[in-house]
Amino acid sequence: MSRRVGWVFNGGMALSMRAHLADAVGQLAIEPVRFRLRAYLDGAPVVDTHGGMLVWEPRRIVPVYAAPEADLQLEVQATEPQPDPPSLDGLPRLLGPDSFEPHTTPGVVVDLVAGRRRVPRAGFRPADPDLAGLVILDFAAFDHWLAEDEELVGHPHDPFKRIDVLHSRRHVEVSLGGTVLAETDQALLLVETLLPIRYYIPPADVHRSRLTPSDTRSTCAYKGHASYLSTIDGREDGRDVGWTYPDPLDDAVPVRDHVAFWNERTDIRVDGVLQRRPVTPWSTPAEQASAATDRLEFG
Repeated sequence: MSRRVGWVFNGGMALSMRAHLADAVGQLAIEPVRFRLRAYLDGAPVVDTHGGMLVWEPRRIVPVYAAPEADLQLEVQATEPQPDPPSLDGLPRLLGPDSFEPHTTPGVVVDLVAGRRRVPRAGFRPADPDLAGLVILDFAAFDHWLAEDEELVGHPHDPFKRIDVLHSRRHVEVSLGGTVLAETDQALLLVETLLPIRYYIPPADVHRSRLTPSDTRSTCAYKGHASYLSTIDGREDGRDVGWTYPDPLDDAVPVRDHVAFWNERTDIRVDGVLQRRPVTPWSTPAEQASAATDRLEFG
């Protein structure tokens, strides 16, 4: 049941959208894909469909694509049944886009085979009747994906998500363990649906002498490829504490070369006010487990 809080309206109670969406994360969810979807393996098209589906397995904050098995130029070979209900013991309340497994809904794990090429566990046949005939596909298992003729990176786009970049003259200070890492009056606030506001700091206002480049890289479907920074003192909580997009995708062009820091792991003060550390999939499992539902931020 959805949590209802707020003002009385027409005899009822207003719905808290954040709590409502947090509740929905525990359910299997789907949405039809309204464009041609293609995926390539070893340079050859092996998925070509107008009947794609976005699927959010329970606890997953990022959707995956499913396609009709008839639209796969691949052999689908079942390998392992997923129990009904699957065991969720030990899993965080929110699962990010970092891995295709574990699956949190009943079904069968499958291998995908193209000629002599076998991609183990790269597909999943869900047991839900609304997904009958569809195979959920591991985005990362393919060379590249096209939405119509536009390349997709990272993971499928969520049609219920957007990004805004806002200029702000408020004073923003980022510190870790009492050491100031960045301080500016010219921050760019990147506002992404249901995620914490990320404060992107101009390069000139970042204390680069206290930071060192990391080998870590990540990919966001909306912002592109990020490079990371760690604190130069080598402390564990300073590892990959900040990131930058040197060549961002369209939605994030304004933050090119700016540096953002994890709200979950640093102390951020805005006009002198310390901001609450949010609870997200990038928080520890213990922090997720102890957080109230309406504090979860999950994107």
